[in-house]
Amino acid sequence: MTPTPRARRSSRHSSRLTHAAIAAALTATVAACGGGDNPLDNPNSVQNPPGAGGRTLSFVYFQKCINPILLATITSSGGTSSCASAGCHDNVAGTGGALRVEPGATEVDLANPANTADVVRTSAMYKNFYSSQGVTVVGQPAQSRLLNKPLVRGTLHGGGIIFDRDDELFARRIAYWIGRPVPEGQNEFSGVANNMFTPADPQTGACNAD
Repeated sequence: MTPTPRARRSSRHSSRLTHAAIAAALTATVAACGGGDNPLDNPNSVQNPPGAGGRTLSFVYFQKCINPILLATITSSGGTSSCASAGCHDNVAGTGGALRVEPGATEVDLANPANTADVVRTSAMYKNFYSSQGVTVVGQPAQSRLLNKPLVRGTLHGGGIIFDRDDELFARRIAYWIGRPVPEGQNEFSGVANNMFTPADPQTGACNAD
């Protein structure tokens, strides 16, 4: 039996409703996954919130006490090299995952008024700081890859065991840095971090580790 014109129109209308319902369902599903209003576009609803409390680590302690560890030549189970070597975490040729180090980064004179926070944040040293902090859980050394990987503690490390024990000086310095974020509401250049040196002066003081 041939469908009447009214039946054909009804069928087409029903088909359009079905397609519209499917499209609406797909859009709702994508939005539920953080896809925003347009499933074909980069969503604007995805956010990467800061860590708990939005706290940061000390830049001055990093450049005085942590960056030298990344550049130091260390004999480990993987051979003799530095974290910043080409086969490891070198920013250009490294194959070592998220941590990236610019070996040629020079120390920034924070006492120079010309080195404002904005200026320092464009430096190679700051890039090393930023990358290193990115593989930490601020305030939680035992949960941080920057410490766990060289210890091969609960995680694999392509460079092998760098620190045999967590009480080695370099491991203690890394733990000390991660475990002492600057006070909430202060930035990475906070003068409170001077107390991380003995005497409390980054220019003349030794790096605390305990």
